[in-house]
Amino acid sequence: MNDSHFEAVEEEDAEFYVYNVLTGNVTTDVHHHSSAQLVYAEGGIVHVFTDQKHWYLPARCFMWIPAGTPHYIFSTSPQVDLYNFYFKKEENESGFFDEINIYSVSHLLREMILYAKDWDGKITKNDGAKYYFLKALKGILPEKRDKKLAFPVQHPFPKDETLLKIAKYIHANLEKPLTIESTAKEFGMSTRTLSRKFKEILGMNYVRFLRALRITRSLELMLEGKYNMYEIAMMVGYNSLSSFSNIFKKVIGIPPTEYQQKLKGGN
Repeated sequence: MNDSHFEAVEEEDAEFYVYNVLTGNVTTDVHHHSSAQLVYAEGGIVHVFTDQKHWYLPARCFMWIPAGTPHYIFSTSPQVDLYNFYFKKEENESGFFDEINIYSVSHLLREMILYAKDWDGKITKNDGAKYYFLKALKGILPEKRDKKLAFPVQHPFPKDETLLKIAKYIHANLEKPLTIESTAKEFGMSTRTLSRKFKEILGMNYVRFLRALRITRSLELMLEGKYNMYEIAMMVGYNSLSSFSNIFKKVIGIPPTEYQQKLKGGN
């Protein structure tokens, strides 16, 4: 993803700006802009970092990033298509536009986003139909997002050097039991010290962090379409399909099989 368009987004007459990346393997530097941003992923999972939080944007979902929010984006998914829409802030906007969050799209909203697949650059009033199309797209966001499958899966991301190494180790070994005792031993520290690090630096315990990484990894594996649900459960460290399904439903809100149908475009 080329960062060169950020300057153009800031131009006064760029009430709307469209920048789509249809090549996979997306990366940006940390940045912010005076326009709000809608990011939509079609295929794969996109990682969005804001402040100290790590958000996971899965396929068929969009993320709303309010104006002025520092963030950076990356995805290692080779098949991801990333759609970016920038909107200048307007007076008297609803509270929806001030809140960062991730939502599943309705069928209507998805079709509108895909309609703009070949658009590129700023859209002004001189662009006629495109201008009013994007105005309508923005206007329906608070109503046409799919509230049944909101996806606010996010957690703090460690900036502490030791904890970052531990997080990478966990992510690379998700198929293992990974108890807090075994991980602490791997890094030559006591269980109490590791537990304290997670609570003091991330504000969450080890088990919750591990669970978040396992569930989000399962989403990436679902999107690959190569494995059945039992295989996915094993690959992310659960010893039974039922235990994986229970945790998945607790985190996401619906069973994994139902979520997979959503990803495939089912109702």
